[in-house]
Amino acid sequence: MSQFLFQPVTTSSHKRTSALSIRIGSTPEMASPNQVLLLEPRYELRFRGPFTEVVTSTLKLTNPTDRNVCFKVMTTAPRRYCVRPNNGVIDAGASINVSIMLQPFDYDPNCKGKHKFMIRSLLAPPHMTDIEEAWKDAKPVDLMDSKLICVIEMPTEVESNKMSSSLDDREVKKITEECKRLQMEVQRLREENKQIRQEDDSLQMRSTVKENVNK
Repeated sequence: MSQFLFQPVTTSSHKRTSALSIRIGSTPEMASPNQVLLLEPRYELRFRGPFTEVVTSTLKLTNPTDRNVCFKVMTTAPRRYCVRPNNGVIDAGASINVSIMLQPFDYDPNCKGKHKFMIRSLLAPPHMTDIEEAWKDAKPVDLMDSKLICVIEMPTEVESNKMSSSLDDREVKKITEECKRLQMEVQRLREENKQIRQEDDSLQMRSTVKENVNK
């Protein structure tokens, strides 16, 4: 029987939450109800390198029911990911976007598909005041789970060249616009300088005429 150890994830890469790990097998002891939340994407979270910086994948959770739904996000690799928000309540008919951030690492082609996420949900009890108590009091049959695999991939050489070309084009455009701005500024300064010289010449002529009159 294949099993995966899912653990809570945090909203920060510097802090870890203390919570129980959950091991999910392929043949659970008690059947769970179908997931009421709509997940987008449904099955895969894609992360595309390079992985020298944080790479983010967005998961949209929609609650189409007429009741509030509690949710929490867990993963088999909690040290590798930061999730915001990692738990909460989705109001009836509402949606939220969950940002799943893969931390920088040295890419290994063999790690494709090894990381998994699980979205666990629970219909919020009426008049709920404490979400932690709601999870604590929930029965296994009340819990709804959806699992997604992580697809970690590097851009192909062609895509990398396109990205590099796109960056080069943006840099050229930026430099061109800056040159135009500087040229306009130079032209403006020339006009101002010309006007100042004309005013100076006019003042000198007036001064000369005044001196001649006084003589």
